[in-house]
Amino acid sequence: MVGPDHLTHWQMGRDMQPVAVVTGASSGIGAATAMRLAEAGTGAGYHVVLTARRADRIEAVAARIRAGGGSAQAHVLDVTDRPAVDAFAGSLDRCDVLVNNAGGAYGAESVADADPADWRAMYEVNVLGTLNVTQALLPRLIASGDGTIVVLSSTAGFVAYEGGGGYVAAKHGEHAIAATLRLELSGQPVRVIEIAPGMVRTDEFALNRYRGDPDRAAAVYAGVREPLTADDVADTITWAITRPSHVNVDLLVLRPRAQAAQHKVYREG
Repeated sequence: MVGPDHLTHWQMGRDMQPVAVVTGASSGIGAATAMRLAEAGTGAGYHVVLTARRADRIEAVAARIRAGGGSAQAHVLDVTDRPAVDAFAGSLDRCDVLVNNAGGAYGAESVADADPADWRAMYEVNVLGTLNVTQALLPRLIASGDGTIVVLSSTAGFVAYEGGGGYVAAKHGEHAIAATLRLELSGQPVRVIEIAPGMVRTDEFALNRYRGDPDRAAAVYAGVREPLTADDVADTITWAITRPSHVNVDLLVLRPRAQAAQHKVYREG
């Protein structure tokens, strides 16, 4: 949360800069995106509002942004908690960009053996979380006169694979939100961008999916010389957002060169 030591900086950011909200900004793609959007050199220069459940992590990222001359505020938020999301939206005077990044995968069991609780958790954070924040901030995005909504989906939103049923279903749901919203907002001053990464190596995604098992998490990337990084995806998101207002990047799929398709990955050794 904003502390009194940088309240003046936050107020100045609200008054002078466009505002970008990034969910799931405590680590990985979300943190990297927040830092990129705050950089004046990227053509962005947003006041960034970082949201996530882990207060210490988002405040640390916000502090790094401020130390680099950027403008940032940390706000603890669980995107599956609709009253909290509505209260958060009510605390903002403006919102020009929303990056729906909060998400995650839990478990790699087959459909026959999967725990319905894992599927429910994935649906709630990936699909309902995106819905909650988008609905709550949509009036401010429209009021900005030049709003942008980014939905961070996945190549799993287009191609199924064994052991990925729940995550695949959730990411198909996010893809459906983006596609439908773009149709429904036709004529409004809001773009809807979907970014769908393939294999991205971050500190936590695979580890969370495999319930903290470091060996199984590492095996996902074994032999792949250069999987995508969080900064690769953040760079792509920022590029899409900073296109001229009349240019909409409807859907951008990015993969590492080693990954030709969901099931086709070149591994050395």
